[in-house]
Amino acid sequence: MQNITPFEHAPETALDWHRAGIGAALATVVQTWGSAPRRTGSQLVVSGEGQIEGSVSGGCVEGAVVSEALEALQDGQHRLLEFGVSDADAFAVGLACGGTIKVLVEPVGSALPGNLLEDLVAARAARTPMAYEVNLATGARRLTCADYADRMRMDRSGLEEDGETFVAVHNPPLRLICVGAVHITQALVPMARIAGYDPVIIDPRTAFASSERFPDETLMDDWPDEAVEKLGLDTRTALVLLTHDPKLDDPALQAALAADVFYIGALGSKKTHAARVARMQEAGFTEDRIARIHGPIGLDIGAASPAEIAVSILSEMTAVLRGKQP
Repeated sequence: MQNITPFEHAPETALDWHRAGIGAALATVVQTWGSAPRRTGSQLVVSGEGQIEGSVSGGCVEGAVVSEALEALQDGQHRLLEFGVSDADAFAVGLACGGTIKVLVEPVGSALPGNLLEDLVAARAARTPMAYEVNLATGARRLTCADYADRMRMDRSGLEEDGETFVAVHNPPLRLICVGAVHITQALVPMARIAGYDPVIIDPRTAFASSERFPDETLMDDWPDEAVEKLGLDTRTALVLLTHDPKLDDPALQAALAADVFYIGALGSKKTHAARVARMQEAGFTEDRIARIHGPIGLDIGAASPAEIAVSILSEMTAVLRGKQP
């Protein structure tokens, strides 16, 4: 299961409560100063019966936000709240010092149209990256998947330079597909999970892809091309090829080159990679497409052990994801 904090389920819960007729208001952190307890874009959903899910401050100001949300459900108007988090309250949630947060409260069905929330939830379910834009002064709202490329790449919700337009980034969870259940994979998968990835391990060799070697992980014993077709490949997916066996690696590699995954990495020496490039050229892929392959895989940090190689791979994945091409 995905466990990254920014991808919470407040929108889904808000829609469920709205459809159930008990009412729902979404509270979103739109701006922070200092050591605010929660990052911009964090959400809390409040039902008309006072139920809550999520958090905007780690507990410092939730009570006041809930009270304002219940009032917003009565009058149907959005409101912008500003709170100072004292040093004492900040310390209680694990921070060294306090800060200030600004929170937008939107009652669903009035300020936040129900059909707009439905479209957002549908996009999230389909793994479609989406930005929710709201003008804090006028209340104008829309969804867009064509704007804010930098924000989407950086997973960075926030206010635009005009000080009125807030953009909430709703990216699907990051996913890591590992072809090859090898020693490096055993080190890489837990590291990637900590970094917020949802890992999947593909290997038709059951002696490698066993629950004993990968407890509590998602294992697929299909051939890699069949497995990636089942999973689907998108802009939030990283594919790493670790088997050293072209019969296993190449079908998945060709699927990735034809898709828009954000990272492709392949294990092997420079000589091995040159042979791989030649095979992809023979398969009809252009130089631009083939250049997307990071091979030999990982940043050159002098890695020797499987764990060190895993660190180099995850570092390179992060650099590519955040637009810092290594």
